[in-house]
Amino acid sequence: MLPPETSEVSATKTPLNFALMGAAGYIAPRHMEAIMKTGNRLVAATDPHDAVGILDRYSFDVRFFREIERFDRHLEKLRRGPEADRVHWVSICSPNYLHDAHVRMALRVGANALCEKPVVISPWNLDALEKLEEETGQRVATLLQLRVHPALLALRERLAADKSTRHKVDLTYITSRGPWYSVSWKGSWDHSGGVATNIGIHFFDMLLWLFGGVRKSEVHLNEPTRVAGFLELENADVRWFLSSERSDLPFEAEPGNRTTFRSILVDEDEVEFTGGFTDLHTRVYEKTLAGGGFGIGDARPSIELAYAISTAPGVLNPDTQHPMV
Repeated sequence: MLPPETSEVSATKTPLNFALMGAAGYIAPRHMEAIMKTGNRLVAATDPHDAVGILDRYSFDVRFFREIERFDRHLEKLRRGPEADRVHWVSICSPNYLHDAHVRMALRVGANALCEKPVVISPWNLDALEKLEEETGQRVATLLQLRVHPALLALRERLAADKSTRHKVDLTYITSRGPWYSVSWKGSWDHSGGVATNIGIHFFDMLLWLFGGVRKSEVHLNEPTRVAGFLELENADVRWFLSSERSDLPFEAEPGNRTTFRSILVDEDEVEFTGGFTDLHTRVYEKTLAGGGFGIGDARPSIELAYAISTAPGVLNPDTQHPMV
């Protein structure tokens, strides 16, 4: 019997076996939920931290490994065993700097990889992954979940119907983070790619998806906790501001309650997309397992842009900078 709310499309198919890397991380439960709701099975997981009791919420039969080497050995054993036991997909929720190494491991054991964004920090590493896709015949898919958000899909349709207008866009995203953030891997550029990549990557992907490719990019502010700039895209001029500083919030932060502010103004009209985030991972899983979803080619433009922004010096420009700079 399949779990409640399982996708009807997936329910008609033989369940696929998933393994999960980064099981103790913040985003891992979204993947566990998506695996269950698409009617598939989580059979193995790994993380150097063992605070993974959440696994029992989805299955009592998940083999867990703290050592990546033992996890790798287990997947290889399954690969050489009966077809019904082998791992078909590896979901990757590990820190950003490990993503491409973990994608390569998934492909080597004969599985497809479904990797959290960004697939890589440095864009040239995408080339090697594309070659491995060709060599192994396996897929590298990624989570670009804002592309399946209903409000943003509706906005994209409206924009497509009005190609004659050049749009003015202000993007503001502020998410309060405590002192732990700078101590963790997320606070290290080498490990996360900095604010532009770790916090901004899905917004940059969204902007390129909605308004077309980059003609010009300016970086006005580039600090460990703030980054801001201007983008001249094919169909829009965009002023953007990203921050993890509580002091930048337009209201008093309330731990466990109000800690994030996001705003997108398109031609001075607010695009409301605060809600609707809870099942986006499941929607991407459904698209991916149906043969669609998003691959390296989809992810490359935003990764290249985020890397260029994160490695550029901040130079103020009063004519184009965001009001919060």
